[in-house]
Amino acid sequence: MTTTTTTGTTLVIGATGTTGSRTTAQLVAAGRRVKAASRRATALPGAERVRFDWYDPDTYDAALVGADRLYLVPPVGDPDPAGVMLPFLERARGAGVRRAVLLGSSAIPAGGPAVGKVHQALPGLFDQWAVLRPSWFMQNFTGAHAHADSIRDEGVVRTAAGSGRVGFVDADDIAAVAVRALTDERAPGTDLVITGPEALSHDDVAAVLAEVTGRPVVHQRLTHDAMRDRLAAVMPPEFAAMLAGMDAAIAGGSEDRTTDTVRRVTGRAPHSFRRVVEREA
Repeated sequence: MTTTTTTGTTLVIGATGTTGSRTTAQLVAAGRRVKAASRRATALPGAERVRFDWYDPDTYDAALVGADRLYLVPPVGDPDPAGVMLPFLERARGAGVRRAVLLGSSAIPAGGPAVGKVHQALPGLFDQWAVLRPSWFMQNFTGAHAHADSIRDEGVVRTAAGSGRVGFVDADDIAAVAVRALTDERAPGTDLVITGPEALSHDDVAAVLAEVTGRPVVHQRLTHDAMRDRLAAVMPPEFAAMLAGMDAAIAGGSEDRTTDTVRRVTGRAPHSFRRVVEREA
């Protein structure tokens, strides 16, 4: 097991989100100093709260004071996050930040759209870096997400993914990898594709949810266009088209894989979907 550094303060941007809250909690539990950054400067146990808004550069400097490493969750729903993230990262480097760990996506490689542009730029900004590229979150079906809402309200999960399989991953496991990437003596210096232990179709997901909760849950298969139009009713059309396109890619097999990243980095196996549903649903 790699040794961890003994000093340093991590600025967690997006500290109230799905992975940010878990990363903050795990860092605090490990005795690390954390500045928890969010738009409302929400208090989190054991962390120093600080206001941060990607779209308000006046919040940048105070957030960066004393931080030497960053956990970066891109602004939600922005199809071109590099526009705000890269100027901030330049400022962070100037303020003394030495390490940056970026939350990306298994579906988006370096140089790809959206967060892929930030991924591509990161090694040129920081000597110590990593990009976490998790698969789809298991919490999408149990937490605050459109899938979870439709499951609770209607017993339905709707996708354009067909019978395509995904290596769904527990956000707790993503956070565990993030903590190691932030605190190990040597930063990974690469991207890490993070999955759960098995690849599941959305039909499989619905079956597990029904078994564990005792309530009927079905997967409704939509066409790409129907999915895009449904999403566009609640988000910018460009972002809706990107998400529907990701579903279509899943249908074509793009996410049908598992990796050993969680076990290799943390020393333990990733959690199964059934275990997460039993814990959270």
